[in-house]
Amino acid sequence: MPSIVFYISGHGFGHTSREIEVINALARRMPAWRIVVRTSAPRWLFDRTARPPLTLIEGPCDTGVIQIDSVRLDEHETVRAAEAFYSDLPRLVDAEVGHLRRHDARLVIADAPPLGCAAAAAHGIPSVVLSNFTWDWIYEKYPVAPGSRLKDTIQHAYRLADAAWRLPLCGGFATFSSIVDVPFVARRATFPRHEVRRRLGLPEDALLALSSFGGYGLHDFDPARLDCLDRWQVVMTAPRPAVPAPAGVYVLEESAVYDAGMRYEDLVAAVDVVVTKPGYGIISECIANSTGLLYTSRGNFAEYDVMVEQMPRFVRGEYIDRASLVAGRWRDSLDAINTRAPALERPSTDGAEVVASMMAEMLSEV
Repeated sequence: MPSIVFYISGHGFGHTSREIEVINALARRMPAWRIVVRTSAPRWLFDRTARPPLTLIEGPCDTGVIQIDSVRLDEHETVRAAEAFYSDLPRLVDAEVGHLRRHDARLVIADAPPLGCAAAAAHGIPSVVLSNFTWDWIYEKYPVAPGSRLKDTIQHAYRLADAAWRLPLCGGFATFSSIVDVPFVARRATFPRHEVRRRLGLPEDALLALSSFGGYGLHDFDPARLDCLDRWQVVMTAPRPAVPAPAGVYVLEESAVYDAGMRYEDLVAAVDVVVTKPGYGIISECIANSTGLLYTSRGNFAEYDVMVEQMPRFVRGEYIDRASLVAGRWRDSLDAINTRAPALERPSTDGAEVVASMMAEMLSEV
């Protein structure tokens, strides 16, 4: 049985969560095709949220950005890791061709590892980059050694792709001659907010803010210092039960949402504001579920500037500086978001269905 192979960056959960939405939509449309995923993203994300059976080939297919914690990155280590990875690209491509041949691959979708494009070209099949940014654009902001070929190597691999299907909040894509803009791929809640709150033991009538900082958490943050707990309740997730939380703070085990038969986007829809660093995944979920966004800076990451400029069109948001965030001075910002009028634009969030349709049309010609 032929397969479609997804190359998904292990940098953050946003790449994986949106590609799983595409995979789910594709499986509904084309159930006879096998799905293969090549990624270093954690398996539990697929086990919890991917509906069709799939083959997971685990391991890094790019290096992304090296994080110090959820809101700080290491520029020099990021460049060092990328230089080492892409200097070995020909050998890596040979190994990937073996995977593609073994699984009778007919199409590669890359979000957004250049390795997937180079491997598809070497195997003689088409590839498409589906992303809101490209890695050559991200790395342009970082100091590379004189004579570095990092950017050239990445761009050469991207040029081997047949097209780029570009998501909103985008940057890069300088090397693509064929670019199609597609709507937001976003995860939408399937349960009403009162039901989510009831199942998770959250207060049904209170103002709720969700602290969402991924696997790194929020370094040096003590919820006991929060100044908003007289008006707001705060939800946090943790991999295991934490120390007792102060009154008004609810700490959920990460698995609790899924064990209750729901997904993370249901929790996003059940709160009034998400407190986070801005990334495509969480922004798109706030847009799709009409949830406010309190965001902080995330270091020297090119995507951040684009998002700060564009996301006020789509979501009620407010900036909080890192010192105030960690100190727990949240109340004024949360109140400001809660009194703000809805965003002016309601963009389409059916990108997964649109992309699945485009893939089906492309595969009909292969």
